[in-house]
Amino acid sequence: MNIKVLGGGCSKCENLLEAVKEAVAEKGIEAEIEYITDMAKIMEYGIMSTPALMIDNKVMSMRRVLKVKDIIKLL
Repeated sequence: MNIKVLGGGCSKCENLLEAVKEAVAEKGIEAEIEYITDMAKIMEYGIMSTPALMIDNKVMSMRRVLKVKDIIKLL
């Protein structure tokens, strides 16, 4: 599984990244987690609002810091 957290490095983006790490650990799954802060790269994915979460190249959320329990549901 490939998970991408996209954002400009703000505290909301950092919080989403930490929540993703917690959810993956709690679920006990193997996943590659990427944190992408390059705005040009983010725009290549069609993301216009951050933070954003992508799982296996599918956009799962934008503009929201999801809670660990919500991320677990998406996994």
